[in-house]
Amino acid sequence: MTTSTDKQENHVTTGATVWLTGLPSAGKTTIAYELAGRLREQGHLVEVLDGDEIREFISAGLGFSREDRHTNVQRIGFVAELLARNGVKVLVPVIAPYADSRDAVRGRHAGNGTPYLEIHVATPVEVCSVRDVKGLYAKQAAGELTGLTGVDDPYEEPESPDLRIESQDQTVQESAASVYALLSERGLA
Repeated sequence: MTTSTDKQENHVTTGATVWLTGLPSAGKTTIAYELAGRLREQGHLVEVLDGDEIREFISAGLGFSREDRHTNVQRIGFVAELLARNGVKVLVPVIAPYADSRDAVRGRHAGNGTPYLEIHVATPVEVCSVRDVKGLYAKQAAGELTGLTGVDDPYEEPESPDLRIESQDQTVQESAASVYALLSERGLA
């Protein structure tokens, strides 16, 4: 008979935040969920903080101005760091278009001694617009949407991410495996 205490002892309790940044439809969320499955199989506690869900529940009412985007990223970063310092692998697939916002999140993690990895899912806008998972690029092209990151709103690519993935050149499984390998290399998987 297995008790809940026995189950807890099987969990790996070293937390970390894995921040996946990139353009809309770059593959961030798909990679995050693939990685989450692999980490759970290895006994890790895992949460995926999906940017769309955060916008709906934690950042409801925020728009897409630079200030609101910064606030959204800081909220996500706060929750991620809180979970990570309590033993959870937190996968954060969000656009987070501005370098200063991402740097502030990294700084919060560093200040608390919480492991943080920045992954740039560097899929070109041309590939993202073909994937167009949510129809955003089509709406922008039709004039129904403005402020689309990477098209008519800026996206500041990370200058020195911990890992850069070009998802158009590999499978989702290969992309997730490269993030897992980085976690292993850093003693976090």
